[in-house]
Amino acid sequence: MGKMFSILKENFSARGLSSWKCRSLIGSLVMTLGLSVNLAVAGDPFRVSGPKPIGEKTEAAFNALFREGNYKAATEVYLPEAAAQEPDEPLIYAMKASMVYTDWQSDKKNEALLNSFKSYANKTRETAEKLKATDPLRGNLYVAVSDALDAAVVITEKGAFNGATQALGKLQDVYRSLDEAEKIAPEDPEFNLLKGWLDLLISVNLPFANPELAIKRLEKAAPSYLAYRGIAVGSRDLKKYEQALQFVDRALQETPNNPELHYLKAQILVNAKQDQEAQKHFQLALANPEQLPKEMVAQIVREQCKSQNTIDRNEQNKRNCSAMRNQVRAAAGKWGPSLSQLPKLD
Repeated sequence: MGKMFSILKENFSARGLSSWKCRSLIGSLVMTLGLSVNLAVAGDPFRVSGPKPIGEKTEAAFNALFREGNYKAATEVYLPEAAAQEPDEPLIYAMKASMVYTDWQSDKKNEALLNSFKSYANKTRETAEKLKATDPLRGNLYVAVSDALDAAVVITEKGAFNGATQALGKLQDVYRSLDEAEKIAPEDPEFNLLKGWLDLLISVNLPFANPELAIKRLEKAAPSYLAYRGIAVGSRDLKKYEQALQFVDRALQETPNNPELHYLKAQILVNAKQDQEAQKHFQLALANPEQLPKEMVAQIVREQCKSQNTIDRNEQNKRNCSAMRNQVRAAAGKWGPSLSQLPKLD
């Protein structure tokens, strides 16, 4: 942990990481830690022996959210059921916190959302600390998640510049809990999934870090489609587009209907100057927009529009992609509009 923490400390200084980069990194940490841990334990899909217990309602929420990419069903149906019937599972509150964080990112003046996020962060810590007594591996993993959530609260309330020192302390706590988990089971697939995602995220955002080590860790993580997704994201950010395509295709072989994976593949193809092929995957990502957060749909629409403009190369009839994004944002509710209500490229 020492070398990674030194890199973090240097780059979180006033001279180092910019305010927007700091906010981006902390926000990504929240989603990554919530994502990685949530996925790792649901139904225990990777432990051949010694599976960890998890309630069927929590597993149903996991499947809706991460296999199917159905945020709406997970949020409105499965997570409330899980919280009511399996209240001692910290996974539930980590998932809820990450979902509320997504909502708050598109409505940052909403104090109720921020307070809800803080409440779920506290509940994640509370249940994780209790879990340590019976399952120290998972308990420490969820404490790490709660520390990342706390770091996001600090940056949210104090700003990237004023909150950097305190947020850095929280990130140090994240690694401390992960170190404790590693002492218990260094080869555990769940641990390697979470630690690999976190190391990769930091290494592609900060100089002097080594992303290859994070990728190697993900290669021994499970479930495999999440490990592949992590490697694809890291490879995209490192501009290794051929490798990114290889791994996103592997993930799609296992979860072919996941809209976020199609969105990721579209992004990779755009970066690789393959816009025509990217359009197919933008369309697949938007096949069921009403099950995705509205802000996510708006962003996909904007990127799809920009990619189509690149294909057409007609400046006189160039589409206003920001206006198309804003049209989605103006739709009622928190979820994306129906497919028929999306702005048309033609």
